[in-house]
Amino acid sequence: MMQPILLWFTRDLRLADHPALDAAARGGDPIVALFVLDDASWGSWARGAASRWFLAGALEALASDVRDRGGRLVLRRGRADEVVASVARAVRARAVFWTRHYDPWGRSVERRLEARLGELGVEARAFPGFLIREPQEVLQRDGEPYRVFTPFSRAWLAHQPPHPPLPVPARIAFADLGLPSETVETLALRPTKPDWARGLRACWDPSERGAEALLERFLEGPVWNYARDRDFPARAGGSRLSPHLAIGTVSPRRVYWAALARAEATGRGFPAVWPFVRQLVWREFAWSNLFHFPELPDRPLRREFEAFPWAIDARLLRAWQKGRTGYPIVDAGMRELWTTGWMHNRVRMIVGSFLTKDLRIPWQEGERWFWDTLVDADLANNAMGWQWVAGCGIDAAPYFRIFNPVLQAKKFDPEGDYVRRWVPELARLPAAWIHEPWKAPPLVLEEAGVRLGLTYPPPIVDHEIARKEALDAFAALRTG
Repeated sequence: MMQPILLWFTRDLRLADHPALDAAARGGDPIVALFVLDDASWGSWARGAASRWFLAGALEALASDVRDRGGRLVLRRGRADEVVASVARAVRARAVFWTRHYDPWGRSVERRLEARLGELGVEARAFPGFLIREPQEVLQRDGEPYRVFTPFSRAWLAHQPPHPPLPVPARIAFADLGLPSETVETLALRPTKPDWARGLRACWDPSERGAEALLERFLEGPVWNYARDRDFPARAGGSRLSPHLAIGTVSPRRVYWAALARAEATGRGFPAVWPFVRQLVWREFAWSNLFHFPELPDRPLRREFEAFPWAIDARLLRAWQKGRTGYPIVDAGMRELWTTGWMHNRVRMIVGSFLTKDLRIPWQEGERWFWDTLVDADLANNAMGWQWVAGCGIDAAPYFRIFNPVLQAKKFDPEGDYVRRWVPELARLPAAWIHEPWKAPPLVLEEAGVRLGLTYPPPIVDHEIARKEALDAFAALRTG
């Protein structure tokens, strides 16, 4: 038997548009497929609970695809550099291929792995695939990274178009060498008791086929109204591809080219899909941030915010997490998140502003909660998004931008449809009162079956007072 290539799957759990797999398959060598669950190397940023659930389904789907092609996906747990090197030695691999990491922990794992493989005389090759463009490609003229999105996006677009996505190789010589392997069950990625994943199961197909189905559904219609609908949480205006991009059941290059191909096929041109493609570029900007500023998940990039007088209150934090703040749009978002593992992007900004500005709770608390509860938990997007809304990151929202949860709700959920779905105890309130039930006349509340303080809480803070206190704290920080 020829010496095999060990293909280490990372955040690339697919067969299509997989440069490392394509390179391995091209020579006809046997391919040993491996996935390693490495919580130790990522430490406090190991996968959260909801994304682990999504990972379980993606691994089962990938294992099935590998098995259909005569191989076996070997599952292991441990420090990835140690496990990958150990398996490479056991199968006498001539090379190890994988998709490149861009976070500081993954890059450290790769450096250690390359050293171990070098000692074994095994070729080590990392391939692109998680991003459309490498972070080192999109830099300012002086070689510094961009700190503002708009010039980054212009520079990103000025490059040559990315290569079209690769098809699934016509022939993949996956091998089954009988290696010891964990199972998805023994990796314990899914909840047992209590089983909180019922809502996730109802919403998601965490497979490559599931990603393709979502992409096709989106391109059949919603993409054309994306700019109009994307901010309205009651509308099905988004692609919902974010968990698939985060875990790699679809590549961003595949999504990019599919959108462009549909625009050309319908004669509408690139401008018609740019509002959607722009979100892919925003994702690239986030990963450029993390690549060049590896402290992004833990420290404010605007260092003066390390002295900000946060008002840590466990009771208020818990009310926010449980969707019991008394502000219906905030509570709807937090309950959608808990039930489905996902939250509409406009609502993410509203709940983020409420946590950091109205409650003045540190942005890291929100970042951690999202990391554990989002199926699309993405280290760069999550960190940059929270720093943006808190006003302490690159290209951040100005410190004085404090979303009014009532005005935001009236603008983007005018009839209250989103709130009615996720806060059913308010469902019978008229649209005029559903976003501020504490102002509703007693008779209206009675007819709607709402008893403030019993069936639904009153506001845990007064927004106008909280806004003034936050502005005072920000002003003191700026002058201090």
